[in-house]
Parts: sequence; structure tokens; C-alpha cells
Amino acid sequence: MNKEYNKFWTEERKEKSKKIGLTVPQVSILASIVEKETNKDSEKPRIAGVYLNRLKYGMLLEADPTLVWALGDFSIKRVLNEYKKLDSPYNTYKYFGLPPGPICLPSIASIDAVLNFEKHYYLYFCAKDDLSGFHNFAYNYEQHSINARKYQQALDRMNIKR
Repeated sequence: MNKEYNKFWTEERKEKSKKIGLTVPQVSILASIVEKETNKDSEKPRIAGVYLNRLKYGMLLEADPTLVWALGDFSIKRVLNEYKKLDSPYNTYKYFGLPPGPICLPSIASIDAVLNFEKHYYLYFCAKDDLSGFHNFAYNYEQHSINARKYQQALDRMNIKR
């Protein structure tokens, strides 16, 4: 495993990690969140960019996958406000910064998405209400709220309550 790790973490990847201000373990932690946010490789660099923007501006990550991990209930399809009260270092709705460790083994695509994140000004994203697995991105909370409401209505129509 150590041989493969060293082969994967080339000087180029380590340099990119330093350039974005993350350690190699922190890249893996963020990549694990990106991994759980989407299986659409084309969106991963944009999602990574959102999280890096949030870290840069001192915002909470508010990543649903970290909360699901903290709750330990992987059947959850809808994160409810009551879940956000959980006291866990993995609750990124409550604690600033990255959680203490990865929430899964991230794919190479997710790691490279973090290392080659898309530079933009988005601060929010929400699954599209067509349930395609893609996301709507927003620069401000007002637009995000509209996107979130549409997604919540789609879940309501499908009777997904949790």
C-alpha cells in the first residue's frame, strides 16, 4: 500500500496540494466529501471549488455527506434540520473547517478534482429537482434557497421524508 501511495502522490500532486493550502491528508478528506456529493465526475471540480471557496471565506462547509457519516445512518436521503444539532466533529453544519478524517475512500477523480478545482465564485450548490444527479450552483444564499426549495418539493412529490 505504501508503494502505491508513494506512486500516486507524485511531486506534482504534492505541489498542487501545497499551492491550494491543503496537506495531502486534507486533500483526501475534502476529496471524500466531493466523492459522496456526486458520482458525476464532470461536476467534481466545481463542487471542490465551492468547498474551497467556503474554507477561504471562513464559512461552514455544511456538507450533507459528513452529517450522514456522523449519524451513521447511510439510508438517509434527506438531511433534516434536527440532524444538524448532532455534536460530532464530522458535523460540518456545526464545526468550521474540514472534519478530522475522510468519510470514504475517495476516487482518483475526486482527489484530482480537489487538486484541479474549478476557480469560480459559487458558494452554494443543491441537487437539481429533476433528480438527475447533477446540481444547481449559486453565488448567493437567495438563489440557493430557491434551488433548495425546488429540490425539497421534488423529494416531497416522491414522498421522501428522510
